[in-house]
Amino acid sequence: MSNSDKGESSVQSSLSASTSATSSADDAHDLELSPPDLLFVDSGLTRTKHEDSFPEVEELLGTTPQARPCTLVWRDVSVHVKLKDGKLKRLVNNVSGIAKPGSLVALMGTSGAGKTTLMSALAHRSPVGTVTDGEIAMNSQPVGDFMHRESGYMHQDELFVQNLTVIEHLMIMARLRMDRRTPTLVRKRRINQLMRQLSLYGSRYTKIGGLDGHKTLSGGERKRLAFATELLTDPGLLFCDEPTTGLDSFSAQKLMSLLRASAVQGKTVICTIHQPSSELMALFDKLVLLAEGRVAFAGDASGALMFFESLGYNCPITYNPTDYFIKVLALTPGSEGASRQAIKSVCDRFAVSDAAKELNMEIQLEFHLMDNEDEESRKLKSDNFKAPFFFTKIMWLVYRYFIIILRDPRVQTIRTLQKLAIALTAGLCFIGTARLTQAGIQDVQGALFIIIAENSFTPMYSVLHMFPEEFPMFNRELKAGLYSTPIYYIARMIALFPGLLIEPALFTLVVYWIAGLRASWYAFGFTVFIAILVLNVAIACGSFFSCAFGSMPVAIAYLVPFDYSLMMTSGLFVKLSSIPSYVSWIRHLSWLMYSNEAMSILQWDGVQNITCPAKMIDPGSPCLSTGDEVLDRYDFNSSRLWPDVFALLILYVIFHLLALIALRYRTRRK
Repeated sequence: MSNSDKGESSVQSSLSASTSATSSADDAHDLELSPPDLLFVDSGLTRTKHEDSFPEVEELLGTTPQARPCTLVWRDVSVHVKLKDGKLKRLVNNVSGIAKPGSLVALMGTSGAGKTTLMSALAHRSPVGTVTDGEIAMNSQPVGDFMHRESGYMHQDELFVQNLTVIEHLMIMARLRMDRRTPTLVRKRRINQLMRQLSLYGSRYTKIGGLDGHKTLSGGERKRLAFATELLTDPGLLFCDEPTTGLDSFSAQKLMSLLRASAVQGKTVICTIHQPSSELMALFDKLVLLAEGRVAFAGDASGALMFFESLGYNCPITYNPTDYFIKVLALTPGSEGASRQAIKSVCDRFAVSDAAKELNMEIQLEFHLMDNEDEESRKLKSDNFKAPFFFTKIMWLVYRYFIIILRDPRVQTIRTLQKLAIALTAGLCFIGTARLTQAGIQDVQGALFIIIAENSFTPMYSVLHMFPEEFPMFNRELKAGLYSTPIYYIARMIALFPGLLIEPALFTLVVYWIAGLRASWYAFGFTVFIAILVLNVAIACGSFFSCAFGSMPVAIAYLVPFDYSLMMTSGLFVKLSSIPSYVSWIRHLSWLMYSNEAMSILQWDGVQNITCPAKMIDPGSPCLSTGDEVLDRYDFNSSRLWPDVFALLILYVIFHLLALIALRYRTRRK
């Protein structure tokens, strides 16, 4: 049986499995994503029985997208990585190759051979700090940022938002990935087709993951969901990094059959794979063996045995050939020098073999055609993709983070109850003490500081874990071109905003009225507004430390002394005019000082009736009888209410800008 026959057979088996997994009950609840009664054709594409009979269906929904054929060719590619001492370490050494439409190519080799490094370079997804030399072109165009849209990249480890269901994840990814001109019905039909083809339709309302005891996706389903995510835009070129890792033999066979089906449809599929079984290896058209960053063999899988036999490496009958190739090209512990010499000999012999010469001729032809291509042909191949609008991306990211909060309301509920419990306890401590007396002055200031402190320190430390936890997924989606760093950061902050309004308002309401602070709607309303500002500035500061250090323990180590300096310059513990000049500048960064002064002004401005009974005053003790005298005691000024508010707003903006800059720096460094 030829490779083509085997490929078509595997397509039929994989698609039949997909059909059987979808029940008739599921068909009845099709969500109107696409017409029912799906039929399968030999090419592996799904169609409906109505589409040929009723062209208006195609006119309404749009035709099923056809991926344009992609030919990827690379010549003399070397990849170096920068070490900490500034030196370069070579991981891939002068590798050349070609992958054509309709082919499934396997990149194989031992751990550290350079498989993933080479594939990342070919996909234009190398991490920052990696230096790539040589020529890489897709369809006669040097690879560039367009590769994020023209190709799909399936990573070895899947990263998902666990609380989302399958259909929610695909809908959000479709909104972020697909051309903004794509009609909504076409998006829905594409999602529906992928779920059916990849046997995910029955699990469309199942959460991807989570620890709430409900049913979640299996490992194989998660792999297929990652595959479906990359197929949303129907790219002509697919990269798969160890797609069978963590799967049992049946799931691995099923996934590889799906990849084979994609190749039969005309896609170019490149996989890194570690020691596949004989059944899986039979699905591949081409094999590229890497060893020590060099090509040890490239060509038809059947030709690999003949090449190694010509070198004296005869594979035993009972051996899986791929296992034997890996064994030959592996470093033997204790004999690394001899192993490297043997590997060098294999790579050198292949470089002068007939298979290498034939491969080089194909590569030279592709680059020759590329060099002689006219400008008109280049324009026809130019990318006309229209990315979703800025606000569209923000909206869908906010929607995703809202779902996370709503699916786990216990966290928000516990935080709210905790706030109310602390507010009630603090308010009861001050009940009946905040009076217009000399002793009541300190009570009022203490109650105000409780409001400020609770809306500063707890929220600030609560966000330190957020960005380090989300960074792996954020970095992957950023490298895939789904959105930019500012879009992610703005969406993340907007999703937090409802809680940043409700929590300080509830806390201030309880403390304010139980403690008996100034009975004025103006004073109360303005105090709530300032408390909301305080919490938002604290969140912005915590976000900056979270983004800047990327590790919660390290961020805490730097944040604690910063907090103490802010607290000591708040005006409650030390009179501001008595702070030494070499540290007094810190108060300009202290939102605690600005908010303390503003809230104090709201409580004491215009007060003229503070009592001062003679029998309660020690000889020589000052008597503060007006609000202005109280403010003066703390070096506050009643004319600075609005400047304090504007200072809080400026700090809010500054901390968010610093957080955004730190986040961009971390993504570039990674």
